[in-house]
Amino acid sequence: MLNRWKKGLGMLFCLVMLLGFLVACGSDDVATPAEQPEGTDDPATETPEGERVVKIGALYDITGGTGDVGTPYAEGEQAYVEYINSKGGVDGIIIDLIGDDYAYNITEAQRQYQALRDRHNVSAILGWGTADTEALRQQVANDNLPFMSASYSENLKDLTESPLNFIAGATYSDQGRAIVDWIVENHDGENPTLALLYNDTAFGRSPIEDIKAYASENGVEVVDEQVIDLSATEAQSQMLNMERQDPDYAIINQTWGATATILREAQTLGIDTQFLGLNWATGEGVIDIAGDAAEGYMGVLTHAFPYEELEGMAEVEEYLHSKGKTLEDINQKFIQGWVTAKIMAEGIRNAADTELTGEDIKVGIESIENLDLGGLGAPVSFSADNHAGTSQIRLARVENGRWEPITDYFGVSD
Repeated sequence: MLNRWKKGLGMLFCLVMLLGFLVACGSDDVATPAEQPEGTDDPATETPEGERVVKIGALYDITGGTGDVGTPYAEGEQAYVEYINSKGGVDGIIIDLIGDDYAYNITEAQRQYQALRDRHNVSAILGWGTADTEALRQQVANDNLPFMSASYSENLKDLTESPLNFIAGATYSDQGRAIVDWIVENHDGENPTLALLYNDTAFGRSPIEDIKAYASENGVEVVDEQVIDLSATEAQSQMLNMERQDPDYAIINQTWGATATILREAQTLGIDTQFLGLNWATGEGVIDIAGDAAEGYMGVLTHAFPYEELEGMAEVEEYLHSKGKTLEDINQKFIQGWVTAKIMAEGIRNAADTELTGEDIKVGIESIENLDLGGLGAPVSFSADNHAGTSQIRLARVENGRWEPITDYFGVSD
């Protein structure tokens, strides 16, 4: 009897040990201290070949409300990192880009941010949306993690509220102000009128009050505002409401899908307002969806189209060739993601002689002065007092089914 009891106890002990082993091996969400050291003083590691490695986190929207533009943008970021690593890295520093789809959900963005910080020990982050970027900015500041987002919210200019955020393109508000300046300079007649079309998200609302204020200061009357959902496939009632006010111009702050919906409804109703989109409402996808309803539509260019003959496009073409692809396989949002990762890499380059902590990379980005992007975007500069890289944009128009730039880079201060 005693022997059977001992044998049963031994089997129970083995089962408990086996269960513990399976739990440990089966958990993807919990890393051991040896795998993911928390709070290490030296975030830069080395490969077996002796290369230095710096971890950069990323938040992507692939399947969420802005996935139409978020997907090619994420592909551009990933492509640039792969390209620079294939060249031996940034002054010999390999970038380990760690990111996932957060589906434009603030709660998921928060969860992923914490994992990037605590499990992966990243030194900086390439972010995405306005709502999540603004929601995370206090944590980013506390954690001393430079955060370069795809959001160009004017709020991120305030260094007292957003000391670790960097803006890689002209803010939505500066884009809107530049459009107002263009209207004032190019409108035939007196007292131009303007409508504002946007979605009810932090991104959609971001520039609206600033545009209204700037328009009022410059003699442009805002006569109508219409809220149209990011995923809208019809907007007839909103467009009928706008038509009653008969604005000369309408500024759109959406992504491709809702923008195309607006243009199709306007064509159906015979509205002759001149529509102008901010940067996420501009790009090849609008034409793909809207077809000939996009003809004559104007938009803000913060970054170049792949078919433009520009010096900076050579690197992109070299990368694509290595993948058996051509410039025809990508779009403007790919270029935008590529450029953002390139700017982050320049900050890492400026910090190459340091331990590559978040603070080191922050100072490295603040040291960027008049970075020439080969025409892929306006040159960018940052400093300890200014985390907005540029206020410059171009304007383009859809002509014969293709976007054609119609201005050089300009800004409100010009």
